[in-house]
Amino acid sequence: MRQSLEETKAIPDIAKLFYSFLPGNPHPYADYSISFRGIALELGLGKFWQKGSKLPAITNLLENTLDFKRGMFCPLIIESVKRGIKYRANKGEEITREEIEELNQLLLKVKFKIPELWDKAFLDSLPSTRRRKKEEEKEKGKEIDKEKLEQLKKELIKLKNIEPQKRGYAFERFLQELFDLFNLKPKGPFRLVGEQIDGSIEFEGHVYLIEAKWQRELTGQKDLLVFREKVESKSTWSRGLFITYSGFTREGLEAFSRGRPTNLIAMTGEDLWALLEGEMDLDEAIRLKSRCAAETGKVMTRVYELKTLYYSEVKRRE
Repeated sequence: MRQSLEETKAIPDIAKLFYSFLPGNPHPYADYSISFRGIALELGLGKFWQKGSKLPAITNLLENTLDFKRGMFCPLIIESVKRGIKYRANKGEEITREEIEELNQLLLKVKFKIPELWDKAFLDSLPSTRRRKKEEEKEKGKEIDKEKLEQLKKELIKLKNIEPQKRGYAFERFLQELFDLFNLKPKGPFRLVGEQIDGSIEFEGHVYLIEAKWQRELTGQKDLLVFREKVESKSTWSRGLFITYSGFTREGLEAFSRGRPTNLIAMTGEDLWALLEGEMDLDEAIRLKSRCAAETGKVMTRVYELKTLYYSEVKRRE
């Protein structure tokens, strides 16, 4: 059966696509069937395999099978794909969804549509260069703006020189910018009957209510208890992040951590500077502080301590 012009054009394109799927001839000590020649011999198409360069040999095999044994063309394609998947996986260069989708379009030009190759479950099981590219772009989008981090560092320094009455509001705005930089979906301060919440963030499916303080004295147990009451009065799944620039009293932290489970984590000015210096990302700090609170009951663990406790995990994520 004579090939149409469209088929004549499509066959070399299929051959080029197949080129990386399998070796042309089997390696001396490898499985004979994992090669185009081995498949041709198994399917009774051995006479269509010519000696010489690989690409012309694949093209000749496809052309002659299409012309003289058209009924064997689909089995040839299917076996080439099946064994190609195994061969490429062993090399660490898996056949991708895009390659099979391109093959399917080329096969339509030679008047074939092989159901197995169009199967959605099969296509979804293949690695995708488009999906990988989207994931890479997503990860790239998560990269922290270093210039913005430097700008926030300067803003934190300026806060020290602001009069106390205005500094609290400026500190809240600083934290909003910091949360926004790490894509934590911050919401500004809001008032409820008889109380004020300094804001909230969303992280890994959890809402964290925020308490922010900038004062000369260290924060004690009383403030932690008040904030815990605010958080617990909202919902059973709410969490709290208490940030105090000056830090906490040792006695207050110990007393607060005794006896009752906590749904709070805490952060100090020292932690903020560690984050701005690039010691750890803010989202990583929240994740590890929450993990440490769950494991130990401690509401406050310094960023530098977290790096020691979870050093291998932090390095893996970096």
